[in-house]
Amino acid sequence: MIRVVIADDIPILRQGLAAILGQDPELLVVGLGADGREAWELCKETKPDVVLMDMRMPEYDGSWGISRIKADFPETKVLVLTTFDDQETVEAAVANGADGYILKEMEDSRLLQSVKAVCAGIRVFGDSVFEGMRRQMVLGKGKPEKVTGITDRERDIMRCVARGMDNKEIAAELFLAEGTVRNNISRLLEKLKLKDRTQLAVFTVKNQLDG
Repeated sequence: MIRVVIADDIPILRQGLAAILGQDPELLVVGLGADGREAWELCKETKPDVVLMDMRMPEYDGSWGISRIKADFPETKVLVLTTFDDQETVEAAVANGADGYILKEMEDSRLLQSVKAVCAGIRVFGDSVFEGMRRQMVLGKGKPEKVTGITDRERDIMRCVARGMDNKEIAAELFLAEGTVRNNISRLLEKLKLKDRTQLAVFTVKNQLDG
C-alpha cells in the first residue's frame, strides 16, 4: 500500500484528488494539507511514501514544503501536481528536490500511474514540462559530445527514457522484457557514469540522441 499526503490550498481540489486516488486499492490517502508547512507536518505524523504537492500556495508554498520534506524525510517522494509549467516554477521545484512534476490537466489514470512510478523511484515529468526543460537544454548547450559505444537497442531505450517512459512502457514500446530494459538502463548508467534516469534523460537530449 502506497501512503499519500496531498497538499493544495483549494479544499475542493484536495478532496477531489483524494477521491481519485481512493479509487485505486494500491493507494491510501493519509493526510490533506493546505500548504507546504502542513504537508511537512503531516509527514512527521503519517510517514507517507509520496507527497502530492501544489507549487503556488499562500505563505508556505511548494518550494518550502519540498525543501523541508526532502531535508527531514529523504525517503519520501515528492510529486508536484500544479497548473503552472513555466520555467521558473519548474526549476524551483527541481532545485528543491522534487521527484516529479506533472500538471493538473493530466488524466486520472496517468495521475495514478505517476504516483506509483515516483514511489518506485522513477522520475516523472509531464509532456509539456519535459519539453520546456528540453528547450532550455537545447538553447543552453554547446556542441554535443561525440558519444561512442552505444548499441542501437541502448539508443532506443535512451530515447524512451528521455520521453519520460517507465520500464513497463519501454518494454511494451520495444517488445522487450522489463528485466531486459532494467538491465540495459543499469549498464547505460555505469557506462556513461551517470547517477540516475534523470541524468540519462538529460544526457540523451543534450547529445541529440533523442531524435
